[in-house]
Amino acid sequence: MHSKPEAIKTMSLKFKTLSVAAAAALLFVCSGVSMAQVASTAVPFLQIEPDSRTAGMGNSGVALADNATAIFWNPAGLAFQEGHEVNFTHADWLPNFGVDMFYDYLAGRYYVEGIGSIGGHITFLNLGEQEMRGENNELLGTFSSYEFASGVSYGFKVNNNLALGTGIRFIFSNLVPPGTEVSGQTARNGTSVGVDLAALYRTNPFSIAGRQAQLRAGFNLSNLGPSIQYTDEAQKDALPTLLRVGWAYKMDLDRNGFNTLTISNDISKIMARMEDDGTGMSSLRALTGSWDTLARNDGTGIVEVPLVEQLMFGVGAEYWYDQLFALRAGYFYESPNNGGREFITLGAGLRYNIFGVDFSYIYTLEEDHPLANTLRFSALVNF
Repeated sequence: MHSKPEAIKTMSLKFKTLSVAAAAALLFVCSGVSMAQVASTAVPFLQIEPDSRTAGMGNSGVALADNATAIFWNPAGLAFQEGHEVNFTHADWLPNFGVDMFYDYLAGRYYVEGIGSIGGHITFLNLGEQEMRGENNELLGTFSSYEFASGVSYGFKVNNNLALGTGIRFIFSNLVPPGTEVSGQTARNGTSVGVDLAALYRTNPFSIAGRQAQLRAGFNLSNLGPSIQYTDEAQKDALPTLLRVGWAYKMDLDRNGFNTLTISNDISKIMARMEDDGTGMSSLRALTGSWDTLARNDGTGIVEVPLVEQLMFGVGAEYWYDQLFALRAGYFYESPNNGGREFITLGAGLRYNIFGVDFSYIYTLEEDHPLANTLRFSALVNF
C-alpha cells in the first residue's frame, strides 16, 4: 500500500466493499509498483502507464515517445514531434475487486515554430469511497480519497539525432480528510513537486535489404523531488523516483512501407530507499545510494534482493498496416523477490484522418492477480 506515516497506517480505514487487509493489498498494487518498492515510496500512482499503446507493448515506451504521452515516457521525445495532439486515457482500476476506482490521464502537446513542442498533462486516480471507524469499530463517517498530478514538459533538439527533455509536475495526495486526529497527530494532504530529466537518440533512417529501418534509444529519470509528508516533519516518504532506459527498432516489412514492425524493450528501477530512521531517502541521495543489495521484510523474515532482481523488464512488439490499423503484444517481468509481477499484454489501435483510438489488456500469469483483466482505452486527436 502507499507508504504513509505510521499514524495513518494504523488508522482503522476500509473500503466500502473490502476488508482492511484487502484494502492494503489494493493500494499497494494500484499503480503496479512492487511490494518491496512500495514500502519506501509514496504516491505510486505516478507510475501507472498512462497510454494504451505502450501498455499493450509490455510497458516499454521510453525509446518510442512519439506522441503526447512522451510527457510520461520520455519528454525528450517531444522535440521530434510537430503539430498538436490531445490524448486521453481511461481505465477502471483493478476491476476484479469490483470497487469504484478509476484512473484518468489527459495529455496534450503544442508545437511552436522555432521553439519546439511543449506538453502538459493531468493525472487523476480515484481511490473510491471509504469508511472511517473508531477504536471500537464504530462508524464515524465516510469520505472519498484521490490523488492528482499536473505538470508541463519540454523537449529540444541538440541535433537531428539527439534530443534532451525535462518536465515538472505538482503532486497532490488526499488520502484522509485534513484535520483528522490520528494517534495524537493531525493528518493533512500530501503535496510535493517532481522533476524529470530525459534524453532520446535516434539514428538516421537506414536500409536493410531495400527496406527502411531506424533505431532509437532513450533514458528518463522521473519524479526527482522532495519527500512527501502527511503529518509531522519526522514522517516523510520519498517520491517514486524511477530510472528507465530502453531501445526501439522500427523496420518496414515491405519495400513500399505499408507494413511496419516495431520492437521495444525497457529496463526500469525504483531508486527510492528508506533511511535508517524509517523516513524516505531523498531523490538525489537515492541516485547514488540505491545500487546495492536491498534488504526487506517479506512478512516471514529478511530477504536480500540483489541489484539485478530489483530491475523490471518490459518487451513489446507493434505491427502497423498502412498506419491505419495496429496489433500489439508484450511481456512484463519482475523478480519474485521484488514484487513478482509477470504478465502478458495485448493491444490494438486504429487511425482515421486526425482521430485515433487504442486499447490494451493485461493477462496475468498468476491466478486471481489484482491486475488481471485490466483494460485501458485511449483516444487521441492530431491537429
